[in-house]
Amino acid sequence: MRSQVKRVFFGRYAFYVPRKVYEPAEDTFLSARNLNVKEGERVLDMGTGCGILAVLAAERAKKVVAVDVNPHAASCAKKNAKSNGVGAKVETRVGDLFEAIADDEKFDLILFNAPYLPVEKDEGASWIEKAWAGGKTGRKVIDRFIDTAPHYLAEKGRVLLVQSSLSNVEKTLKRLSQKKLHATIIGEETVVFEKIVLIGAQKTS
Repeated sequence: MRSQVKRVFFGRYAFYVPRKVYEPAEDTFLSARNLNVKEGERVLDMGTGCGILAVLAAERAKKVVAVDVNPHAASCAKKNAKSNGVGAKVETRVGDLFEAIADDEKFDLILFNAPYLPVEKDEGASWIEKAWAGGKTGRKVIDRFIDTAPHYLAEKGRVLLVQSSLSNVEKTLKRLSQKKLHATIIGEETVVFEKIVLIGAQKTS
């Protein structure tokens, strides 16, 4: 019988990924390769999945808050943080975007591998589908995130956002700019039918 849990490796770290949790893929690894956390920073890993970015960020961060709408993912991230020796630095929470974050919490860096794929109406119901289903245009979650994230950024805070070329990258750059975040494309990964784009944005005021 096939195992219900996969094991994924990145550098010296190992991550256990159960069936109901999004398995790290090209988008995850694009973020991981470009992750730059300064010593003592507070990091928010939105949509943490198995917790790979939260664990990597915890190498230098003072604290990492790892959030996922999927309770199975939050539980998985907590276990992976502990097994990789950073459990004391990583706090996991369950919630839809920022609903699990207190209004006065501020972060130096917010990470988000967003659900970005355009989907049909009946997609996005299962826990796995929620990790990638972005509504009809692929922007259902991305736009909500951009509208809210600046409130939770510390002075000169940064955002690292992953999305697909299928969900209008230019619109994301424009919307971030409207929210007074200076945004640039800092990485790309071409896959079969799309380009995965990593966008870095920093608070300008």
